[in-house]
Amino acid sequence: MDLDLALVRAFVATAGTLHFGRAAEELGTSQQALSKRIARLEKTLGTRLFERRGGIRLSETGVRFLPAAREALAAGERAIEAVTGAGPAVRIDTWGHLYAPMRTVAEAVVEFGAVRWEPGPGRDWPSVAQALLRGDTDLGFGRVHPLPDGRDAGLTQRLVRLEPVDVVVGPSHSSAGADALRPADLRDSVLWCPAELSRLDFLRRFADEFGITQRHDGPNLGLDRLARHLRADPEGFTVFPADVPLPDHTGLRCIPLVEPTPLYAWSLAWRESSRHPLLDTLLRGFAEAGRTRRWLEYAPGHDWLPDIDHPKIAARKDLSG
Repeated sequence: MDLDLALVRAFVATAGTLHFGRAAEELGTSQQALSKRIARLEKTLGTRLFERRGGIRLSETGVRFLPAAREALAAGERAIEAVTGAGPAVRIDTWGHLYAPMRTVAEAVVEFGAVRWEPGPGRDWPSVAQALLRGDTDLGFGRVHPLPDGRDAGLTQRLVRLEPVDVVVGPSHSSAGADALRPADLRDSVLWCPAELSRLDFLRRFADEFGITQRHDGPNLGLDRLARHLRADPEGFTVFPADVPLPDHTGLRCIPLVEPTPLYAWSLAWRESSRHPLLDTLLRGFAEAGRTRRWLEYAPGHDWLPDIDHPKIAARKDLSG
């Protein structure tokens, strides 16, 4: 049995939209032509891939076929790249966008000039995990934490950076003039969160650990909106990884946190059953960046990490040498 990748591509597009019209538009073809391709693929495989009663959804066979279909398309793209000499593409989804995850990726991959990066915005770690499992992306980059009900089963992660965290306050905050603050100094302040706290695992654990009970969250409406809240609230603060560049116009003050210094764990994640051909090369790039920039330094007693991040430390020598 030979698979026509054009038919497989029609199936994957339709499975992604569950709508023949939108899938046809995505592929630049007519809905009639798309339907014929799906029918030909189903005839070749001898099974129905979609249920068409009361709308469209994947059949049980279609659900099983979808991951392999995506891998077949990816393999076809790599074969074309090998013949044409085009640089390989790496799809990478990031999350935690106010913390500027791509600045770390850019430092680690600066030497890979021939690689075509295709970054995508992920809503949060659970959504990126699902994209990895579906084969919609090759890599995820951000703060990884265990997901309930085994929703991250089949995924592998590698810690690549531990970044010190600063406290960020407005000019009217009582501690705005401090050279450094302890997390315990913030107990009477109000933690402003850049998104819903249920989606911010690090901030939730930070607040619980250091007894910060006053918390304000809401939809992520961008850095400018968050800055306005901090400028207007003399008791408000938030925390940011120390190297995140804040625009000068925000008027905010970044103050180092000490005794202990919280660390934000950045990790690379991928699906173990579908490793990108460049993954090992990329991991070496992160390892070299980690050594030269001292990204993986951790001193118990001096630094603080959430308990769930401690297992990552045991494997950090893989990258720090």
